[in-house]
Amino acid sequence: MSTSGTVNGGISFWYAQEGAAPPREPLPGDRTADVCIVGGGYTGLWTAYYLKKAAPFLDITVLEAAFCGYGASGRNGGWLYNGIAGRDRYARLHGHEAAVRLQHAMNDTVTEVVDVCAAEGIDADIHRGGVLEIAHSPAQLARLKDFHAAELAFGEKDRELYGARETAERIRVTGAVGSTWTPHGARLHPVKLVKGLADAVETLGVTLHESTPVTEIRPKHAVTPYGTVRAPYVLRCTEGFTASLAGQRRTWLPMNSSMIATEPLTDAQWDSIGWEGLETLGDMAHAYMYAQRTADGRIALGGRGVPYRFGSKTDNDGRTQPQTVAALRDILVRFFPQLAGVGIAHAWSGVLGVPRDWCATVTLDRSTGLGWAGGYVGSGVATTNLAARTLRDLIQQDSGQSGPTDLTTLPWVDHRVRKWEPEPLRWLGVQTMYAAFRGADRRESAARTTATDRVALLANRLSGR
Repeated sequence: MSTSGTVNGGISFWYAQEGAAPPREPLPGDRTADVCIVGGGYTGLWTAYYLKKAAPFLDITVLEAAFCGYGASGRNGGWLYNGIAGRDRYARLHGHEAAVRLQHAMNDTVTEVVDVCAAEGIDADIHRGGVLEIAHSPAQLARLKDFHAAELAFGEKDRELYGARETAERIRVTGAVGSTWTPHGARLHPVKLVKGLADAVETLGVTLHESTPVTEIRPKHAVTPYGTVRAPYVLRCTEGFTASLAGQRRTWLPMNSSMIATEPLTDAQWDSIGWEGLETLGDMAHAYMYAQRTADGRIALGGRGVPYRFGSKTDNDGRTQPQTVAALRDILVRFFPQLAGVGIAHAWSGVLGVPRDWCATVTLDRSTGLGWAGGYVGSGVATTNLAARTLRDLIQQDSGQSGPTDLTTLPWVDHRVRKWEPEPLRWLGVQTMYAAFRGADRRESAARTTATDRVALLANRLSGR
């Protein structure tokens, strides 16, 4: 498989294909607003959208350090699905039924995003083919069956479990021994979604300032090099870039995830693979992968490369280490050996936000007006939408425009998480965890046992996953 012509970095393949939007003006000086949103990704834009739709009189300003969708919103795998980080912990803390309500809200969120895109004329290459997650080994198959049973227990009655033959009827992944499929998922083009959403909020009258890095957030203030925005509500929607803000270095760990996109496949190659349903594709490995069949006939595939940079540093343009490109290419060829000669068109990386307990959260501090949402741990394409609608309801409740809603009483609201350890413990812990996961995957594949590797179980416990 050739990588000699691979474009590396440049934010992402999605931007190389779609192109960036015309730049928006930076903040011109001190300003006031009713709501100031820090971060122009999915969380910030969805929040601006729902607040402005609910209360058109609100003066809303969004401040973005680079350009809208520069972070994970413009670099992700395009999985719009119903997974949410932390559901099992919320079940333990608040009871099973509370977690079931959260899961039902996530199921509905997939439909909500699809419906809003249709209503706003956002063509994001959405195809609602569901999510197919496969197992390669007996240990993975045992975990997959447990996962399937757990999803049924959380109310997902329309999920299906397949054996090796049924899996091959959907997609011919070499060595797949089983799979589970949910209809609550869709493939999309991340940049088409973020650009369409930014245009929609501007049309509603929201002010977007790009090239405006916020250096500090404090009650009623968002501080930038060009001036300060003062607002009763200041919302932090910065996900994997949160560590760059004053006082937030250890709040959410910026975890790296990397992707490759192939050259377009031929009709004969697609015939050999199947995948007519355009499901998003994942697996049950500890160091898992994720993939989609793009609208223009490529495979976009991702996974963990170098998982974390010392000191919570983030990259500039998405450039990916050659060994990571090679590792992702190896996964692709292991899944589909017939693609051994296909070229890799693009490789890129980005960061996602990981809380210390791996739980996504939404919070509004009513005493200060500070709010935040994030820590999606890679499940943010849909979760950002639910978070935004929840922030809308929390602000409307706090300002006396409404009372509690179904969303404001979900168990992830106001969940508090302890900070990550200081360096070098943070770096050592993450490197050790992913080394353990990769080793566990190798041992499980070689041993052909149904038991999950003990080292992986220990790594999960120690990491807080």
